[in-house]
Amino acid sequence: QVQLVESGGGLVQAGGSLRLSCAVSGRSLSNYDMGWFRQAPGKEREFVAAIASNSGNTYYSDSVKGRFTISRDNAKNTVYLQMNSLKPEDTAVYYCAAKFGSGWYSFSRNYDYWGQGTQVTVSS
Repeated sequence: QVQLVESGGGLVQAGGSLRLSCAVSGRSLSNYDMGWFRQAPGKEREFVAAIASNSGNTYYSDSVKGRFTISRDNAKNTVYLQMNSLKPEDTAVYYCAAKFGSGWYSFSRNYDYWGQGTQVTVSS
């Protein structure tokens, strides 16, 4: 019953910005830790960012730290990923995911629900 729908992807020039949104339905966003992952063609899915359900603490991969910001709006049941100073290597399909149980934020296997993804393409 839990569904995640990403939006906000698109084509942007290097150095530009995008804001991705992930709308959660079926259950309250407040029950879940939320994460963003991405997958480029021919590569493994990798962790991007996460935000804890209770503390609101945020976590980032080294490759995006300082450029990306994850946030959540529980009233709107939506999580966001603000991406600034985009680089061509950020090009990937971006997925949001919800984690109900315990586990490390950076491991995709610890997440219970996934969206279908939204394409982000950064041109040089």
